[in-house]
Amino acid sequence: YYSLLITHYSLLITHYSLLITHYSLLITHYSLLITHYSLLITGADMDFILIVLIVISFIIAILTTGIIKNKFSQQLLDIPNQRSSHSQPTPRGGGLGFIIAFAFTGATVSLIFHQPLTPHFLPLWLALTPLAVIGIIDDNKGVPAPIRYLVQLTTAGIAVTGFGGFPQPWLLKLGTIGMVLVITLTIIGITALINFYNFMDGLDGLVASVTSVQLTFLAFYLQQPLLLLLTAALLGFLYWNWSPAKIFMGDAGSTVLGATVAIAILNTDNLAQAGSAIAVTLPLLGDAIYTIFCRLIRGENIFKAHRTHLYQRLQQSGWLHSQVALTYLIVTGAIILAITTLGSIGSWLSLVGIIAAIGIGEIYLNWGRIWRIDNG
Repeated sequence: YYSLLITHYSLLITHYSLLITHYSLLITHYSLLITHYSLLITGADMDFILIVLIVISFIIAILTTGIIKNKFSQQLLDIPNQRSSHSQPTPRGGGLGFIIAFAFTGATVSLIFHQPLTPHFLPLWLALTPLAVIGIIDDNKGVPAPIRYLVQLTTAGIAVTGFGGFPQPWLLKLGTIGMVLVITLTIIGITALINFYNFMDGLDGLVASVTSVQLTFLAFYLQQPLLLLLTAALLGFLYWNWSPAKIFMGDAGSTVLGATVAIAILNTDNLAQAGSAIAVTLPLLGDAIYTIFCRLIRGENIFKAHRTHLYQRLQQSGWLHSQVALTYLIVTGAIILAITTLGSIGSWLSLVGIIAAIGIGEIYLNWGRIWRIDNG
């Protein structure tokens, strides 16, 4: 009996081994077919396929975000409180819509193009996946800040491993110490960008629209066409997120966007180009850094939620969400124009312009506050 049983299971094992071998050969066969046809793709074909995938990314983002809104709105509901800029309960977690769209179309590109588009899909998603996962959990149940920052450090470490440190030749002259400083400063910079984009995601359509313009610029300026897939996905998400928003992107979306912008800037060896590219982030970063600086001066806890960003104060002064978002979009467009026409000089002028814009914003907000007090 036992010998028959052993024979029976031996035959089963052999059967499944043959099945595994069969499917392995099928996978190898189709992989070779994909490789064969990808080698036949010409430059014109690649452009056409990329355009098709851009459209697909847009459609997937619209559909997926709509599904999240309709199926999971109760589990991911953002209830307004005294720190909120919205007055109606609104679902969050919609960032998963454009994350899925970008991941799917990016993976498709990496499979069918024999010459992968930049930034390369695998190291990019090795870095982004931990952020997306912890962001989804945070949007649903909440995650303690130390754990979130540990994940951000992990993402930054993977990004530096895959794409290198921010080009700083003056530090590299110091040898090993200089290399350690470059890596440390780059990791700090990446985590700062991740958090700043998260801080700025407080009004309908603001971060999604501004980042879509930034990524479009970076895709052409730094020759990283893969970013266009995320731009298209963001535009699809904006169908739901533009004012009045039907869904918010949540931490998963905002942190992934911050990390993607940081990685795009890292993914170049040209110091002048990388330095100029940073300037396109100034509308969002300028607001975030200025607000932190002001809160430190006032002795406030910078890790505590608040409503003192410039964009929040503009909305509180009577501006519509869409008016604030359009203002930041116009400023971003002006910076892109300065960089493309004047290069590095344009990026420095953009910094001066942002400082001036913050000053004008403060004057406007303070004048408006005094006027409202005087007029009851």
